[in-house]
Amino acid sequence: MFDYFYNEILRRTIISFGTLFNNINIKHTDSSDNTVSVTKVPLAYGPTQKFLARLEQSPDLNKSTSITLPRMSFEFTGMTYDPSRKVSTTQQFVVQDPNSSSPSEKKAYMPVPYNMQFELAIMAKLNDDALQIVEQILPYFQPSFNVTVNLVDTIKEKRDVPIILENITMQDDYEGNFDSRRVLYYTLRFTAKTYLFGPVSSATTDIIKKSSVSYISGDSRSTTRDITYSVEPRALKDYNDSIVTQLSEDLITEDGKRVPTVFAVDDATNIEVSGLNNVYIDIDGEEMRVKSKTGNKVTVDRGQDGTTIADHLKGAAIKSINTLDNAMVEEGDDFGFSGTIL
Repeated sequence: MFDYFYNEILRRTIISFGTLFNNINIKHTDSSDNTVSVTKVPLAYGPTQKFLARLEQSPDLNKSTSITLPRMSFEFTGMTYDPSRKVSTTQQFVVQDPNSSSPSEKKAYMPVPYNMQFELAIMAKLNDDALQIVEQILPYFQPSFNVTVNLVDTIKEKRDVPIILENITMQDDYEGNFDSRRVLYYTLRFTAKTYLFGPVSSATTDIIKKSSVSYISGDSRSTTRDITYSVEPRALKDYNDSIVTQLSEDLITEDGKRVPTVFAVDDATNIEVSGLNNVYIDIDGEEMRVKSKTGNKVTVDRGQDGTTIADHLKGAAIKSINTLDNAMVEEGDDFGFSGTIL
């Protein structure tokens, strides 16, 4: 049922979280407040108990293999679904393929929101070392800090992932004898609000020719559809250069108003008149709806479907927009719709 895909979103989020804390330093000063040393705090991925166990199992504190303090570790502890950021599960979005030299599109379903839980452990021997580390972290979280993560590389999908500081706990461990190493450690718990994307596929170039929506009223368990609304795309311009006649007089714009306009043509025989279905013509890129005709006089509504009302000179070609043009609608055409109730 499920096809293989791997967007590496969880891995990228974990790495992004870790990089927030990989440049923290501590300073030691002498009695004259001169800096004696500057130490970069090591950061590793792993459970806190792993490092504490290593400390407890070091019998000789002077050994070179003894773990150094201070240090930090972080781990990914779990994840939960976030219903507050839920979007339509069946909605898709289409983007231009950023990795293709030729025009092509990629499509994917809307992402699923998940909260990832993290723990950051700060381990130190001296209280001042721990306080220096904590104070370099806390001011950035009020209580969240946004990290930009490239979630899906194939479509260059980048999103800001808020990382929220949930709580802080501190433990000062004095257990053991005098020779045992003291461990002072803080635990900071975070939540990263990320998104999980499904597989990304190539978008089809097919054009929807008809769409129908059926409505049910009353008992939703009934399979009887009370009403169906059907729409079909139509062309907004002439594709096959079907000239039916020419203007026999200048057509002057009336202050840009969409009012019925009457004008004369050479021969109105091939101009159809709107009945149950609207009939449209094209003059120099302006779309008009034919309302009626009397002899060689044609009455139209101008500037249809957002086209610009303009002046047209005598002899301008009048083109028919018909079903043949509908069949030639190109991908990306902002075509209109004619609706019918079935």
